[in-house]
Amino acid sequence: MNAPRTTGFQDMSLDHVTVYVEDLDARTAELARTYGLEVYATADAEGGARSVAVGRERIRLVLTEAVDDDHPAAVYTRLHGEGVADIALKVPDAAAAFAEAVRRGARPAAQPAERDGVITASVMAFGDVRHTFVQRREGVPADRLPGFVPASGRAAAALTGLLEIDHFAVCLEPGELRSVVEFYERVLDFRNTFTEKIVVGAQAMDSEVVQNPSGTVTLTLIEPDTRREPGQIDFFIKNHGGAGVQHIAFRTEDIVASVGTMRSRGVDFLSTPATYYHMLGDRLRLVRHSTDALAALDILADEDHAGQLFQIFTRSVHPRRTLFFEVIERAGATTFGSGNIKALYEAVEAEQLG
Repeated sequence: MNAPRTTGFQDMSLDHVTVYVEDLDARTAELARTYGLEVYATADAEGGARSVAVGRERIRLVLTEAVDDDHPAAVYTRLHGEGVADIALKVPDAAAAFAEAVRRGARPAAQPAERDGVITASVMAFGDVRHTFVQRREGVPADRLPGFVPASGRAAAALTGLLEIDHFAVCLEPGELRSVVEFYERVLDFRNTFTEKIVVGAQAMDSEVVQNPSGTVTLTLIEPDTRREPGQIDFFIKNHGGAGVQHIAFRTEDIVASVGTMRSRGVDFLSTPATYYHMLGDRLRLVRHSTDALAALDILADEDHAGQLFQIFTRSVHPRRTLFFEVIERAGATTFGSGNIKALYEAVEAEQLG
């Protein structure tokens, strides 16, 4: 008997993230200047859109702007504004992963195809976001993308210390949380690693974290509690036009240094009340950074069973005030702290009210 063909989900990892934008040149320049992401490949207007791939260390973002009104990027931005359209997953066999995902109930978005030694196939995930399975032939560079050519003559971006994408936060419409969690568990072999109900005043949300078998892809899935007053999750769903990625978290090994550099280069971060830091010493014995250093930059601190973590959100620069970024440092922590979740929620809520 032949050995069963592997789906590759056990060896799956994050490949790149596609973000549909309305002004490619402006977004590319912004990410280089403020986040330190360098252009490493470009694709011309073939097929109705032009794209730029930017990255640093293990971060890879593909920014795509439509030049044809019928291109998916144009349709997406009309419906949702700028946002994440594809969380691409690297697998050993893209065709096998696609076939198995569809067999398990995933909705196909693009059949397997090969170009430039890269095999891709896509399934729908949540809202209008898809997962593209990516496989590269032996000898093909790890950052090769179909239809892209390596960039040349680009100025080097400033170093900010950002290393990789730690997680994605996904806002779901009321009643979708359980079915989306089950989709990831059933279709892609993800596991539930963290569950939390957050109550802030008259608002509440339910959150579950799912992670792939190797721990390299993490999604924080959130839905609003409709029995409570509307809050930031409702705000996102209304302004975005349905479920989608609210923020992307970039991991660093020194959040104080990274945030300090990014702030000096123009990144606008959300503020934290001074009272938060007055009580921080009673709540945590910090293993890294001083309370004064964290307070000076509005960085939050918390812990889980394995260690501590430090986080801060950026202010959204998008017209709909939806997609934004997070910077996170993990000093042993593997999940999320309840205190930070509530504090971050309150920071976003205050920004939206402002």
